Amino acid sequence: MSARPRRAGRFRRGASILPSLFTTGNLFLGFWAIVKAFDGKAVEAAPLIAGAIVLDMLDGRIARLTGTTSEFGAELDSLADAISFGVAPALLAYRWALDEIPRLGWLAAFLFAMCGVLRLARFNVQKHTTDMRYFVGLPIPAAAGQLAAVIAFAPARVTGWVHGLFALLLVTLLAFLMVSTLRYRSFKGLDLRVRRSYLAVLGIALLFIFIAAHLEYSLLALASIYTLSAPSVYLFGLVFRRRGPPPPAAVAVGGAL
Repeated sequence: MSARPRRAGRFRRGASILPSLFTTGNLFLGFWAIVKAFDGKAVEAAPLIAGAIVLDMLDGRIARLTGTTSEFGAELDSLADAISFGVAPALLAYRWALDEIPRLGWLAAFLFAMCGVLRLARFNVQKHTTDMRYFVGLPIPAAAGQLAAVIAFAPARVTGWVHGLFALLLVTLLAFLMVSTLRYRSFKGLDLRVRRSYLAVLGIALLFIFIAAHLEYSLLALASIYTLSAPSVYLFGLVFRRRGPPPPAAVAVGGAL
């Protein structure tokens, strides 16, 4: 009888390492992206950030599935995210386009990294008090993914002040979206253990095949849809709130309107 608890304890200790391994892989890819950015190889750095996003999505889900969530893992994840999704994309954007604009370029890159760290700090403070179905502000992996998708779509180094200004506006917009109060769907309610129909599995498989066949276009479209989703919902609600309810119908008095 005593062998089973020992085996269960060994399995739990082994499973507890898995999330940290994925987080370490996230940090490794982020650091590698920084090295590639310094070498001016944007076409190689952008996919590394995308890979770090995948590992970041997996470490939390694996921790919840195995029941091995911990404060240590949460802090390690935030520190890795600050490097992989804050510093790495900022340096990549600077080497890709922002150094075409003196002073403002590196300030925009710093703004992105700073807002990303602020976003992580706010999330850590509010994660036990907010509705977990939504993120407050654009998540830092999504902001990094948006930058990586744009750079993967057009990896050639930007030359000229006009194109550099476009990159500056994009980086600045993403920075402010991260520290905004707009609500983004978290998709944390998605249960991977629920059995799905064969048609649903087939549809997901076809979607992955389409994404793989048109990778740059698909990633740019998916990242842009998510980035613009919260501002679009906010503006949509703002327009309809301004219109207000319809005026009450006129009441007939004495048989006449």
